[in-house]
Amino acid sequence: MKPDLYIARRYLVARKSLGVIHAISVISAIGMAVGTAALIIILSVYNGFDKIIKQSLSDLAPDVLVTPAQGKYFVPEGPAFEALLADARVAQAYSVVEEQVFATYAGRQELARAKGVDAAYEADSRLADYVVEGEFALHDGDVPQAAVGVAFARKLGLRTRFLDPLVLYYPRRGARVALAGPGAALGSVKLAPAALLSVNATADEELVLVPIAQMRALLGLTDRQVSGLELRLTAAPDSRTLRSFQELLGPDYVVRDRIQQQPALYKMMRYEKLAIYLILLFVVLIIASNIFGSLSMLSIAKREDMETLRALGANERLVRRIFVFEGWLVSLCGLAVGVVAGVALTLVQQHFGIIKMPGGFFLQAYPVVLQVSDLLWTVLGVGAVGFVITLLAAPAQGRR
Repeated sequence: MKPDLYIARRYLVARKSLGVIHAISVISAIGMAVGTAALIIILSVYNGFDKIIKQSLSDLAPDVLVTPAQGKYFVPEGPAFEALLADARVAQAYSVVEEQVFATYAGRQELARAKGVDAAYEADSRLADYVVEGEFALHDGDVPQAAVGVAFARKLGLRTRFLDPLVLYYPRRGARVALAGPGAALGSVKLAPAALLSVNATADEELVLVPIAQMRALLGLTDRQVSGLELRLTAAPDSRTLRSFQELLGPDYVVRDRIQQQPALYKMMRYEKLAIYLILLFVVLIIASNIFGSLSMLSIAKREDMETLRALGANERLVRRIFVFEGWLVSLCGLAVGVVAGVALTLVQQHFGIIKMPGGFFLQAYPVVLQVSDLLWTVLGVGAVGFVITLLAAPAQGRR
């Protein structure tokens, strides 16, 4: 073992005549451990909520969405679409028509993002898991029905038990404003509210799901026209899959995965996690400043030892490295304990759900997901903080 590392290790475990300094080092190590464990636990909790949000988004947004490069609507027919639907990677395809419409209910008015879906979508959708009132069914015999977000329903005062219909309006194609009033130029469809959905805060504000036939009738489309073709794949799409689908359909269509469909939302989620990491790392930096104080006190207490080492031929570089290793050993001890504690607590919560969520949430316990990448970034971040603090304290240690 190198002499500087050996001496630093001896100082770390020394007990006699260094009680106060040893106590400060222990407190510093405990602080680093607490900060490290907090980093792992809080990032894991964020991962848990992030997973739930992405799951809710995946139940609304398809694996792959095909839309026209020009215009709003298209007919998914021809050799290219036949080859696409025959691809082994495509498990199911759904025709959808989506548009911003004007909605009224019992005298109240709101804008809504109405989405017309086909029978296959209605049968395969997992949105029934998000129903808070009513039943997820877009048909009651021959009567068309609608499923709406709870926030949108709250704005309209809409309930599934009431008899008033939900009416959607959209300007007729080619219609002119009549003398009788602008209302004469609007097409409309009536639907019975069947279910209230609570998916996520954004979707709940304007979500309205209706049968695709009603949306086509409202917008004046043919029986084959769609605004998008949603694909459910057998596996998560990668760049190669998207590229092959795009080459198959050509430049007249745009192929996007779930992240490309909502880039702002996914980017915001990544930035939020980065902000949490940096804030917690700053807290660790403040905690690590205790190491500076313990090294300063240690240098004073060991001044005679350093003079003895210099007399024996030790240069200033070796003396400085002793204190560098001393400070880093303190931070590494705290880091190791913090990683073990953070991983252990996270796994306990992940498997047993000891800490419960407050009332009113559909989750019983705080969700946590432990990721190896978070462990690596925590180790790198906390280790770098400890090393930088040690370097800042060490230069003064080697002076006579």
